[in-house]
Amino acid sequence: MNLLVLGPQGAGKGTQAKRISDEYAIPHVSTGDMFRAEREAGTGFGVRVGEIMDRGELVPDALTIEMIEARLGRDDARDGFVLDGFPRNLAQAEALDAMLGAIGRSLDAILFFDVLDAVGTERAIKRAETEARSDDTPDVIARRLEVYHSQTEPVVEYYRATGKLVPLHAERSIDDVWSEIAAALQQVGAAA
Repeated sequence: MNLLVLGPQGAGKGTQAKRISDEYAIPHVSTGDMFRAEREAGTGFGVRVGEIMDRGELVPDALTIEMIEARLGRDDARDGFVLDGFPRNLAQAEALDAMLGAIGRSLDAILFFDVLDAVGTERAIKRAETEARSDDTPDVIARRLEVYHSQTEPVVEYYRATGKLVPLHAERSIDDVWSEIAAALQQVGAAA
C-alpha cells in the first residue's frame, strides 16, 4: 500500500504515519526526519538543508525528489510506504507523480489530516518542548503555516480530484483518528 499523508504541522501526521508503518509493515518515509538526520550528520547537504529549515522554508524540489526516489528504491519499500512531509506544493506533487510513474508505482490513498491552525500550533509547540526540536519555534511555526496555506493547501485540492483523498478529523484524540484511518485503509485494501 503506497500512502501519502498531508496536513499542516501539528496535525498528527508523523504520529499516525509511524503507526501505519508498524501496523502494515511498510516504511514511514519522513522527509523532515531525513533532512534532520542529514543536518545532525553535519554533511554539506545537511548544513544547507538546516539553514532552509531554520527559516521555515521548503527544501528545493530536485533535492527532495532525488532523496525520496532513492529511499523508495530500498527493499523495505517494495510492498509499500507511507510518505510524510512531501509534496508541499503543486510542482512537487506533479514531480512526485512523475517519479512514481517512472518507477512503476502510484499512490493508493492520500490521508488528509485536517486541523485548525491554533490546534496545530499548540501541538507543535508542545512537540518542540518534548523533542527539543530547534525547527519548532513560534516564529518558524507561524512561517510554516503561511507556507502551508499558500503552497500546500492547493496540493490537497490536486489530490482530491484523483478520488483518492481521505479527509480525517485530526483534532480528535490519537486513538479516534487511528480508528478513522484504519477504517479508510480497510476500504483502500478491499478496493485494491
